[in-house]
Amino acid sequence: MTDGHRGAGGEVDSVLAALADPTRRKLLDLLAAQGETTATKLAEGLPVSRQAVVKHLAVLDAAGLVCGNRAGREVRYAVRPAALDATARWMAALAADWDRRLAAVKRIAEAAEQDTP
Repeated sequence: MTDGHRGAGGEVDSVLAALADPTRRKLLDLLAAQGETTATKLAEGLPVSRQAVVKHLAVLDAAGLVCGNRAGREVRYAVRPAALDATARWMAALAADWDRRLAAVKRIAEAAEQDTP
């Protein structure tokens, strides 16, 4: 399998790096459950400051996982599923490649077992 995730402008790499942090995963879960909301509302459900939430949201935004839209004095954040979809497709292709490799190993092992007296 090739490094297809690099060919997509590093999108998959950015998503995986962003999701490596448990606070960012929790923020993504909260946004998915609550829909569009503010950093202040998100911070209410987390043991971190609003400023920390804003920094985490900036990382998620840079990875294409969320977007922020200004509404008056506040910024409302929402999930953007396209980057997650691309990452899921890459992971599925990787899993399929490993399945093919393991099936080949199994066939070789079974053939060797049949050849053994």
